[in-house]
Amino acid sequence: MIGGALAMDGAILIDKDGTLIDDEPFNVDAGRIRLAPGAQQALRDFASLGWPVAVVSNQPGVAFGYFAESSLSNVRDYLSRALAYYGVDFAGFFYCPHHPQAREAAYRIVCACRKPAPGLLEAAARHIGVPLSACWMIGDILDDVEAGNVAGCRTILVDCGNETMWRGGAHRTPDHTVGTVDAAARLVLSQVRETGRTGRPTFGTPS
Repeated sequence: MIGGALAMDGAILIDKDGTLIDDEPFNVDAGRIRLAPGAQQALRDFASLGWPVAVVSNQPGVAFGYFAESSLSNVRDYLSRALAYYGVDFAGFFYCPHHPQAREAAYRIVCACRKPAPGLLEAAARHIGVPLSACWMIGDILDDVEAGNVAGCRTILVDCGNETMWRGGAHRTPDHTVGTVDAAARLVLSQVRETGRTGRPTFGTPS
């Protein structure tokens, strides 16, 4: 649980590539990572909300041998520094290294964590100590939306051109669609303020 014996009113679960940072395929070089357009303001808004933010990301580059899983520590360190810079409570980097057609046998599985499966979101919420129904899942493709909807989160699609398949399905309709990640953050803020839920910690049942 983030914050020891305290429970939060909610949390932000956000996709990495194409949502929070620019989508540069299979990059684990922290020096080449750049925040996506609007992400700086989004992080400021998340900080003002006071909720923890967890990054949830498929990383098939591990499964295909493009980089070692240990290289993802560079990405985690970057995310930790970037979110801290904007005052965000960084709740962790949750990633899936698997793929059913992986080159590396150790990662060639059908897992429960590769989005659109909800496993990463469930792990993040469990770590934070907040129910999934109090989480917002923000992503740039419908697999993010499906993972969020199946998990029971409220979902926002950042429709910035990265979703190209538009495959439909029972869980692939977002609660909201916006054009940029900062618009997603403003939407969360407005919804939270309407309901009176804040990031102030409240005493709750430890997870």
